Amino acid sequence: MISLDSIQEAHNRIRPYIHRTPVLTNQTINDRTGAELFFKCENFQKIGAFKARGGLNAILQVAANQEGKAITTHSSGNHAQAVAFAARQVGLPAYIVMPRTAPQVKKEAVLGYGAEVIECEPTLEAREQGVRDVIARTGAVLVHPFDDERVIAGQATATIELIEDAGTPRPFDTIMAPVGGGGLLSGTSLTTHYLSPETRVIAAEPEGAADAILSFRSGCVEKAPYIKTIADGLMTTLSERTLAIIREHVADILTVSDEEITAAMRLVWERMKLIIEPSSAVPLAAILKNKDQFAGQKIGIIVTGGNVDLGKLPF
Repeated sequence: MISLDSIQEAHNRIRPYIHRTPVLTNQTINDRTGAELFFKCENFQKIGAFKARGGLNAILQVAANQEGKAITTHSSGNHAQAVAFAARQVGLPAYIVMPRTAPQVKKEAVLGYGAEVIECEPTLEAREQGVRDVIARTGAVLVHPFDDERVIAGQATATIELIEDAGTPRPFDTIMAPVGGGGLLSGTSLTTHYLSPETRVIAAEPEGAADAILSFRSGCVEKAPYIKTIADGLMTTLSERTLAIIREHVADILTVSDEEITAAMRLVWERMKLIIEPSSAVPLAAILKNKDQFAGQKIGIIVTGGNVDLGKLPF
């Protein structure tokens, strides 16, 4: 189990390198949902997403412990940028395996941070094989997108700030995060368990990548029946590590359609004037779909990122 001490140590470790992102509200969205929503805006984070936290926490430790002379990972985008950014901070080369279908804006950002991009087919098997090839060629150290306690502890720090900045004196009834591989959700649920144990954690997932809800129910890592969603950051499956944490500390997982995700994304763009990517809109979509479940609640939402291809907006 990742302790509160390790999460707080991660926060102190990465603090000089990250933004303390704002928590924003919007009365129109509150009126539409019938709840009081607080958006932790990690779209304003370094590299445009919460993933900077986990990447930095892991790679700062890799460098401090002299574990290797290079870094590698696989990612559809935001973790790729986080690793490239963090590796540059410590002066290590980074080799990033990315599916050829990843948004071009994310590939260009990874290159902009000085990393090498190795493209692969858009399957988990191809991504993992790409990483094995890089390790064999370069001896790089793998910083996994979510199946790594250092990464999870880093992602957990966003919820420390959310609770400190908006979770007192009245605690949140619910804190929500989207779920892909489960690194953010694991960290979010652990921090909430330690700092606001009366608060429930609920996840939201696209119908077109609905593996986590199956795994949550069965207790085994399951694959989604099919993969087709606008939320490109949520297409991967849980690991045994993240599933164990989620089953212990998460109350429920809700699914939403791409149409519901797009509507929620547009609502945030229009009413909050925030650039968010589809994955970030999944929790709000779940609230809008299940208004009766959340009516009257105080809800914190981790807005995961804003790295969207402006040439391919869904509206």
